[in-house]
Amino acid sequence: MSQADWANKDFYQVLGVDKDADASAIKKAYRKLARENHPDSKPGDAAAEERFKEIAEAYDVLGDAEKRAEYDQMREMFAGGGFPGGFSGGFSGGGQGFPGGFSYSTGGPGGAGGFDISDLLGGFFGGGAGPRASRRTATRGADLETEATIAFTDAVEGTTISLRISADGTCPTCHGSGGKPGTQPHVCPTCEGAGMVTVNAGGGFAMNETCPQCHGRTVVYDEACPTCHGSGRARSTRTIQARIPAGVKDGARIRLKGKGAPGENGGPAGDLFVTVHVSAHPLFGRKGDNLTLTVPVRFDEAALGAEIRVPTLGGAPVTLRIPPGTPNGRTLRVRGRGGAKKDGSHGDLLVTVEVQVPAELDDAARAAVTAYRDAMNGSDPRAVLFERSR
Repeated sequence: MSQADWANKDFYQVLGVDKDADASAIKKAYRKLARENHPDSKPGDAAAEERFKEIAEAYDVLGDAEKRAEYDQMREMFAGGGFPGGFSGGFSGGGQGFPGGFSYSTGGPGGAGGFDISDLLGGFFGGGAGPRASRRTATRGADLETEATIAFTDAVEGTTISLRISADGTCPTCHGSGGKPGTQPHVCPTCEGAGMVTVNAGGGFAMNETCPQCHGRTVVYDEACPTCHGSGRARSTRTIQARIPAGVKDGARIRLKGKGAPGENGGPAGDLFVTVHVSAHPLFGRKGDNLTLTVPVRFDEAALGAEIRVPTLGGAPVTLRIPPGTPNGRTLRVRGRGGAKKDGSHGDLLVTVEVQVPAELDDAARAAVTAYRDAMNGSDPRAVLFERSR
């Protein structure tokens, strides 16, 4: 609500008291009306809830001596058509009517007649502080953190996991009221239904804090809820299903919107952040969207060339051609057999050749290797090292 709207409110009429009613009469009227219209005593009655807000709004002003004086002064000023500083009468164009037959216009930056009525009212009620009922505003729930460990294959292809989450939420017994079911609420005697109390902070300063008795709910009960002991909150455990996207990396932090702690007074739930740990695979590794695999080959396969079968992750084996003269450590690519990408396609499988040297040779193999050495005519592959070192 804009500050200008306060001028059209008759808070005395809302509370059903005369303009010259004393503080005691105003408080008594408020308590009676608040008790009759409180949402906790009339669950599901939207009209009573709206009426309660109006009552709390009126008492927020009339129950405070300083605000009441400013409110009376403002109403007199508007009723007489006068403004501080000598303004009177002829403001119009905004369509927002006021007592005295004139209206206001916010105008615009540099616009003619650009008088903003909110500037005039900015000092009233502490710069536009809202009604006490509005202090029970919807509050977003807290964000939660958890961890999950998934298999290598699930990280590559994506998966859905179950997470068991514990968090504070609205008490299931009293539904957040703090009172024992069946008992009637009463206006909190500590904060007088404001939900807040003023605390002296020293040095001439004061600050508002949540009422320690009603915890901001504005009412108290003769008997506290046996489950939450009057706090309105209770620890609850729930299981949720979380989708882990394909290609998630080890240590990734995934945000699940709205899966955190529930909000208060109708506020949205917080978010859940899941730190994902990926278990290692005995064969495969990852390099971006590609999978990696090291494959042992014999000397003759690397020297003469060969076609070998290699495994793939979660699929059928594929045939890989080893070109003649393939050196140890060369990486060959098998397209489309890697990890899933965001667009639905797949990366590649990167196969690194590891030439095996047998630890033992039988007579036939030894003879063949000896014949190969003799055929090389004493060729020295290290000769180039000495040439380059000069």
